[in-house]
Amino acid sequence: MKNKKAKLVLASASPRRTELLKMLGCKFQVIPSKNEEKINPRLSPIQNAKELSLGKALKVASEISQGIVIAADTIVLFGKRILGKPKNKKEAREMLKKLSGKEHQVITGLAVVDVKTKKTLQDAVVTKVKFRKLSNDLINKYVASGECLDKAGAYGIQGKAALLIESIQGDYFNVVGLPLNILNQLLEKFGVSLI
Repeated sequence: MKNKKAKLVLASASPRRTELLKMLGCKFQVIPSKNEEKINPRLSPIQNAKELSLGKALKVASEISQGIVIAADTIVLFGKRILGKPKNKKEAREMLKKLSGKEHQVITGLAVVDVKTKKTLQDAVVTKVKFRKLSNDLINKYVASGECLDKAGAYGIQGKAALLIESIQGDYFNVVGLPLNILNQLLEKFGVSLI
């Protein structure tokens, strides 16, 4: 049974996630979650991504009377260190120097919540990303673009950072911040298809 009329709610302020759902022609409402994002050092990076996305989804679900809430949280993992959003350009520069010529993981946790039934599903997707060797000049030019400041790991693959990346293994849309394939699989379990 396909529930095409289900009201979809994106619990995110991310313009990239909004763009991805619009690209699919989805009708949805955006309600940014005001849930506090805190990394729990006792959890693995994958568990953290899943829990952060669930917290966002549940917060928005508690504020509305109906709909299916979608939330995502993306973490950049370099070795064992989680790289969040840089506080300033200096921190962005340091992150990009660390990532230069090396591989890291982008982990996106997904949560989908049916407001009425309280049914909840979660998943996480991991993509490996390798940066080319970056010169200081290239890093400075990228940082000067300002694109680095509101993104985990100090870069956005869908923008100028595409020029910094040598290769990716896995889901490209996961690196953008919303793994569409897995999201559709979760939504199908609620009787909703994005196609």
